Amino acid sequence: MATLLDQINAVTALNVRSIPQRGWMSAASVIAVALTITVLLFFLALANGLRATVEGSGSEDVAIVIREGSNAELNSVVTRDQLAILATGPNVAQRNEAPLISGELLVIVDGVKRSTGTNANMPFRGIGQEGLALRRGVTITRGRMFNPGTNEIVVGAGLLREFSGFEFGQTIRIRGSDWQVVGVFEAPGTVFESELWADIAVTQSLFNRPNVFQTMRVQLTSAAAMEAFTRWAASDARLEGLEILSERAYYARQASQSTQGFMAIAWILGIMMAIGALAGALNTMYSSVQARSAEIATLRIIGFSGWAAFFGTMVEALALSALGGVLGVAIAFLAFNGRTTSTLGSGFTQLVFKFDLSPGLVITAIVVAIIIGLFGGLFPGIRAARQKPQLELAAA
Repeated sequence: MATLLDQINAVTALNVRSIPQRGWMSAASVIAVALTITVLLFFLALANGLRATVEGSGSEDVAIVIREGSNAELNSVVTRDQLAILATGPNVAQRNEAPLISGELLVIVDGVKRSTGTNANMPFRGIGQEGLALRRGVTITRGRMFNPGTNEIVVGAGLLREFSGFEFGQTIRIRGSDWQVVGVFEAPGTVFESELWADIAVTQSLFNRPNVFQTMRVQLTSAAAMEAFTRWAASDARLEGLEILSERAYYARQASQSTQGFMAIAWILGIMMAIGALAGALNTMYSSVQARSAEIATLRIIGFSGWAAFFGTMVEALALSALGGVLGVAIAFLAFNGRTTSTLGSGFTQLVFKFDLSPGLVITAIVVAIIIGLFGGLFPGIRAARQKPQLELAAA
């Protein structure tokens, strides 16, 4: 085994020394792998950041009530009567002897994306007086909360970073009425930062939705109370057709729907580019074997095993691919990790989030690069191992 390892080391050293002879081809192979990894990581980090933002928005002890079968809030309807009934349910938390509930309405208004100057759909949410209290981790960082019954808006900091037209103190016109932006709130790592909030009654009047909500939020006394609350609602015929689930479960479902497309794109493009990178790796390694045919023949005559030629070629292919993988990861970190972007969420409105290059994604990228190297070196390695010493020397 030691002799074979020595032979592999010698062949590998020979391969490395000959790389400058085909420098451009080797560099092209490294760049092809790097671009493959960068594109793959772009979409995986996009999906990962989107999923982390959506899933991180939920609480286990807050119930969300929507119309059964609704895939998004825009398709849901909850009536005022149902809202009143749900407020009397078991284990509903109280504050100042009033239930902690919020009937809400989500509508779409126009905004302008800062990066492109194009119009985009903004989520405009009417919330009840307890709407802020039902969302943990939300703080007003500038100005104040809107006053009920007025045309006042508070805007998420994430939305402000990506879109213009809703700056603090600005008066904006929506559906023929003037609105004043009176506050900015932060809710790091959640979907809430992508929304505009206003009073529910004013929102219903403005958008001609009297006595109608799309969702209802209910603060329960604990996460364990969710099951009993759900059973109670299912037993009341007046609440038939409603679906109740925890905020965490609701956003987990939304995350799954939102990220599936990005994951599919990531792997489809990644595989297509990986095939191109593999073709480049094969050309590079076949060229390497051809350039070293005389040296390989000489080594075979003096007793080197065909396995040494095979593994030496494989090591070179893996080294080039690994270098491309590391370069691709470095480009990804420099280009977009942690940067803010936005995309259409499941409700057909813009959702602001950050690219998230997690350790798991980096490992995945390196594994993909290694796989490219393995296949890129396999057949050239077999060819090197099958070199006929006498014929190669004669040709040399």
